Amino acid sequence: MIKKKDLGEADQLFTIYTKDFGKLEILGKAIRKITSKLRSGADIFYLSDIEFIQGKTHKTLTDAVLIEKFENVRKDLGKLKITYKIADIFNGLVKGQEKDETLWNLLKETFQRLNTCSLSTVNCSLIYYYFLWNLVSLLGYAPDFYNCAICQKRLIPENLYFNPKEGGVICSLCFKKIKRGKKIDLDTIKILRILLKGDWQTLKRLKIAPDDLQELKIISNYFLFYIKKEVIGACE
Repeated sequence: MIKKKDLGEADQLFTIYTKDFGKLEILGKAIRKITSKLRSGADIFYLSDIEFIQGKTHKTLTDAVLIEKFENVRKDLGKLKITYKIADIFNGLVKGQEKDETLWNLLKETFQRLNTCSLSTVNCSLIYYYFLWNLVSLLGYAPDFYNCAICQKRLIPENLYFNPKEGGVICSLCFKKIKRGKKIDLDTIKILRILLKGDWQTLKRLKIAPDDLQELKIISNYFLFYIKKEVIGACE
């Protein structure tokens, strides 16, 4: 369950990503009442086995059996903040009700990694970037970090620029022609290559300097803004 909204005196509307049906909105009738049998198995960031029926206006929750509530995430403000960011991005980028088991697995595994993460706050934030870049890759928006997105020549260590509209990193010669893009450090490119390979084992062993983490944040926000505005926004 990635989002919830109170309705009326006791109802809640849940946004849920399911393994079998994709993203759904399901109404929990009277679920905020203390006597509700659904309360123990339905809440935001719960992994639950659910049953529902199709009503006139909403799908209605009829049963919810808790599998995992990710207690360590709920106890840690830093982890909880990351979880809300992940849920918000997932909800914003993933549309429709078609099922996708790879997306479901990515979301579940990300929550599990956050729940068991015993690393520093800096390295725990890498879980967020791992999720973000693998999500956009699965959705078909992965940039090229190996060849210039314009001339297609292999990238060499020089002044390089990230241009999401062109589809990735561009070389200095192409940048001089179009004059659009954000400068990107070679170390950040290496980190992004590891992220997009889905190589979590290598990633968690990396010792990333604060400056590199800050640039990763800048590039990630820059790309996410482009995806939301130019790609997702154009489809709505």
